[in-house]
Amino acid sequence: MAKEPQTPMDDELARHEQEADGVEQAEEQAAEERLMEGELEGLINDEESFEGSVDNPEAEMLAAQVGELEQSLAEAKDQALRAAAEAQNVRRRAEQEAEKARKFALEKFVKELLPVVDSLEKALETMEEGASEIHREGVSMTLKMQLDVLNKFGVESIEPHGEPFDPQVHEAMTMVPNPDLDPNTVMDVMQKGYLLNGRLVRPAMVVVSQKAN
Repeated sequence: MAKEPQTPMDDELARHEQEADGVEQAEEQAAEERLMEGELEGLINDEESFEGSVDNPEAEMLAAQVGELEQSLAEAKDQALRAAAEAQNVRRRAEQEAEKARKFALEKFVKELLPVVDSLEKALETMEEGASEIHREGVSMTLKMQLDVLNKFGVESIEPHGEPFDPQVHEAMTMVPNPDLDPNTVMDVMQKGYLLNGRLVRPAMVVVSQKAN
């Protein structure tokens, strides 16, 4: 079957189709080139941004300053804690010293007063035989008043008769062999001892037993 001859209209249509195909191909190629250029620019920008974040001297300087500030803050906190602990220790020591001064402020006065108590006790012992009842009662009442005042201010007597010898609060005047007592037992109290709020003011003077030969 013979091919029909093309008319001028057909030639014009073919030409327009070719031109449209060429334009479409050119647009697609341009779009691909723009896409490639955009991706390349994005990669370049990302790389520059990364390099800037790594090699930025200002950022490094700020990071170093932050580290120094954190270290200074930690040191300041440590110093504050140490200062608070030291202040608490000083306050505790001051309270202890004040309490000690309050308890033992009368120690010297008590030492001076004890010979008066000793004299009253000796006077009462010697008056047992030849003195009148009125005199004995007067001395006894005076001695009791003295002891009550001492007890009121934390003074207590040490009378260790029959107790084991304790060198912390007893002073051995002599040692006597005694088969009826265990060695180092207080046989006799020559002079009573005294404590002030638990602290020794005067040791008890005692006679101590020792093993019989």
